Amino acid sequence: ESLIDDIMAAKETINIEYYIVKRDKIGRRFLDALTKKAAEGVEVRLLMDALGSRYITKGVVKDFLKAGGKIGYFFKPKFIFIGLKLNYRNHRKIAVIDGKVAYVGGFNIGKEYIGLDPKFGHWRDTHLRICGSAVGGLLLRYIQDWDYAARENLFENPKYFILPEEKAGNVKMQIISSGPDSELQSIRDNYLRLIHKAKKSIYIQTPYFIPDESIQTALLMATMSGVEVNLMFPCKPDHPFVYWATLSYVGELIMAGANCYTYDNGFLHAKGLSIDGKACCYGTANMDIRSFELNFEVNAMIFDQNIAGEMERIFREDLKCCTRIT
Repeated sequence: ESLIDDIMAAKETINIEYYIVKRDKIGRRFLDALTKKAAEGVEVRLLMDALGSRYITKGVVKDFLKAGGKIGYFFKPKFIFIGLKLNYRNHRKIAVIDGKVAYVGGFNIGKEYIGLDPKFGHWRDTHLRICGSAVGGLLLRYIQDWDYAARENLFENPKYFILPEEKAGNVKMQIISSGPDSELQSIRDNYLRLIHKAKKSIYIQTPYFIPDESIQTALLMATMSGVEVNLMFPCKPDHPFVYWATLSYVGELIMAGANCYTYDNGFLHAKGLSIDGKACCYGTANMDIRSFELNFEVNAMIFDQNIAGEMERIFREDLKCCTRIT
């Protein structure tokens, strides 16, 4: 509702990027809102992953395009489901409205993401609404992706970089992105650094837990060093093989003394971690090798005790709907 409200209040620009946009009633409501704003003269750009949003065809968006909206598809194959880049997906979820308000997190656009799909039931996710200068980091990431996919260079127009002034007392935040176009695994390295820095506690929520060797070793070392390591993941798999793989890594952590839980109240899709009640990182990246190496991802790194404390409080509240694995 907040996203739709901010879209409807837009005056100049709406820049949106999603991995999945569904052709269901939620997707149509979303597209109708964008179409209305485009018809009002607002610059509206919609960037979608070609595989994740494969059902959003030209026929579905014809009214949006007629109203003046612009569409881009990331890594669109020449033949359906066939292409050299098929394994590399744009998993980012970014919305930037008027350069003043931005969103990033786990939600895509579809009915299951608000708990309306009986297959998954209740959908538990975490998404961030950001105001202030950190919006610029998400806007920069969007403009780079749009330039690549749509061949429109927004860097040439300075109007897209007029951002709110930073005020004293604001939350300190960094926008971190990574993908197979870079030799650096920035999000993975950031997770690794946070785990190594933890002195008291680590809280992790992820729908998929398939860490690489460095992350798994870091968590084992933290656990055996007396750090309280807490991991939460879904009880119901949307990908069975991934779920079984998750359990194999979880078993090793449990033997070392970590606290591992399955979320039983529907599907857990939140992606992030918090350490020592001091800092947290949430966004689009799962705690798995695909997100570290193959997907294009973006996270918000937050250095704030209030926000980190709130994320840990939410984790503990979610424990009421969990089963601890022994």
